[in-house]
Amino acid sequence: MVVTGGCGFVGSHLVDRLLRQGYEVIAYDVSPPPPDQRGDSVRYLAGDIRDRARLATAITEGVDVVYHLAAVVGVDRYLAQPLDVIDITVSGTRNVLELATQVGAKVVVSSTSEVYGRNPAVPWPEDADRVLGSTAAERWSYSSSKALAEHLTFAFARQRGLRATIVRYFNVYGPRQRPAYVVSRSIHRALRGLPPVVYDDGQQTRCFTYIDDAIDATLRAGTDPRADGECFNIGSTEETTVGEVIELVSQLTGLSPCLVSVDTDQRLGVGYQDVRRRVPDTAKARALLGWCSTTPLRTGLMRTIEWAREHPWWLELPEGGAG
Repeated sequence: MVVTGGCGFVGSHLVDRLLRQGYEVIAYDVSPPPPDQRGDSVRYLAGDIRDRARLATAITEGVDVVYHLAAVVGVDRYLAQPLDVIDITVSGTRNVLELATQVGAKVVVSSTSEVYGRNPAVPWPEDADRVLGSTAAERWSYSSSKALAEHLTFAFARQRGLRATIVRYFNVYGPRQRPAYVVSRSIHRALRGLPPVVYDDGQQTRCFTYIDDAIDATLRAGTDPRADGECFNIGSTEETTVGEVIELVSQLTGLSPCLVSVDTDQRLGVGYQDVRRRVPDTAKARALLGWCSTTPLRTGLMRTIEWAREHPWWLELPEGGAG
């Protein structure tokens, strides 16, 4: 098995699960593995996903499945590095698809709920319309590049016979996540004795998905032949406001929720363009993969907080972003 982005948040958890299931794993990433990841049977291969020659040393004959998770993720990075977001997503995905086609491997391509943009008709089924803002707004560079990566994936499947599946993640959270998102940033601040930050009115809604559930779905997508050629929403269907999540984190950590309010237009500029509601329709994943998110938000938050308390290296990471 090959996991691109195998040292990132979702990728490192996927590597851990594959190892527990007895697979030989190559983790391909520009970054080193997280400090708490220990796997003697993992082959870590440092490389940029855009470097086709280097990537070809990972995706070789005999590889069964390539889980393609490498990407530039996070609203802070979309705004600061839009060229990298586009280039890594589009060029990198094409490299993965071409090499996998050559060696006969299946590919699971990670995508995002961002592809739907700000379509107000929630919940979104997989064939819902994409509703985006102006191309001058950096926010949509991630959404558009991921959508193009999906087009490439479907094209390789239809024209070249590649076995491929797309998974669209909805607000995945859990241990190891960079403290630049609603859950991870709130826990990071709370355990350092800092007040939580809420962007705008905190009434934006999301469906927060615990990492273990997302990994379960990803593995099913990689092993179930019924997933070939398909795209799946992977997320909880429990819609929760950002403010409610921040309050729950405060309760579980024992921190008084004395909020720091941030106006996104002033802090991040007009390129941010937040999405008010983000809700998946997961009927397809239930029907074809037999999957649904099962971890309650409170349970997932408690597990993440417990892990964070036991791993001080994570608390030393810099905070950032408006995820």
